Amino acid sequence: MATLAASSQLSALPRARPAALAAWLLGVAALVWVMVVVGGITRLTESGLSITEWKPVTGALPPLSDAAWEAEFAKYRETYQYAAQNAGMTLSAFKVIYFWEWFHRLLGRLIGLAFALPLAWFWWKRAIPAGYHARLLALLALGGLQGAIGWWMVTSGLWTGTEVSHVRLSVHLLTALLILGGLVWTALDLAALARDPGARPARLTPTAVLVLSVLFLQLLFGAWVAGLNAGYVSSTWPLMNGDLFPRGVTWVGSRTFVDDPFLTHFIHRWWAFVTVVALVVLARRARAAGDRAASVALHTAFGVQILLGIATVVLAMPLWAAASHQAVGALVVAASAWAAHVAGRARPA
Repeated sequence: MATLAASSQLSALPRARPAALAAWLLGVAALVWVMVVVGGITRLTESGLSITEWKPVTGALPPLSDAAWEAEFAKYRETYQYAAQNAGMTLSAFKVIYFWEWFHRLLGRLIGLAFALPLAWFWWKRAIPAGYHARLLALLALGGLQGAIGWWMVTSGLWTGTEVSHVRLSVHLLTALLILGGLVWTALDLAALARDPGARPARLTPTAVLVLSVLFLQLLFGAWVAGLNAGYVSSTWPLMNGDLFPRGVTWVGSRTFVDDPFLTHFIHRWWAFVTVVALVVLARRARAAGDRAASVALHTAFGVQILLGIATVVLAMPLWAAASHQAVGALVVAASAWAAHVAGRARPA
């Protein structure tokens, strides 16, 4: 049966190039990872409000003259962040925060081109296997939506505060991680198809859904911690300023779980270990399915992530540690997608 299905698929799509498509998607996934890292640095350096306009095309170029720089700086001086937090900032200091936001947006444009142009080429060459066209278009649409989400996030703090909304920040980050996971998953499906023309796409098992839901909550609270600057409320571990449960929580109903920096920090700190248990289960499922590499990658990623999280707290949020924590968090997502894919692959007859 498998031989007949493979022959039928190959005869229907003689130009299909799943291996090339898989390599391309993994390359785009690497770019998305870089963008997540740069986005973390942009947030940590409070650079996100330095560009006050969204110009998808002309904004790709930075200011190229002294007059252009002065014009951009003048726009920033009209923001509430400048008045409340950066009054008296020099043009040289402004150029630093402008760079990170500009570079973050530039990466978004490059990722869009790195996905859309090869997709059009593969489509024109009829190199996309049957069943993958809609999925690739969905990833393209999600990438376009991410750009709009980014500007929606920026507008939340541009004129009325010194920070963007931490809720909108979480939507922006989680969408990026969803794109990363989708790219990895689709690349793995295509790589399996390249090895075996009769391979079917992997499925999400109930265990994987549960584990990824646990991971989602951890990522969500991590984004809120970042957006609320909640990493600064305690620099001790495992206790928070001498207490297991922090004394600084201000209870205001259900919004406390979203808005209070002490509580979000506390939940993110301890839900991490629930997440570790869940990821160990997923890694064991991947190993039982015959892929030791996926299991090792996932164990390594979450092990390093836990150590970086503790280091970020006790060292009082240095830029290198906090940025590394976000970078490895994205690798945890990629490794989780890999392990879940392995656990959901159809077994050969």
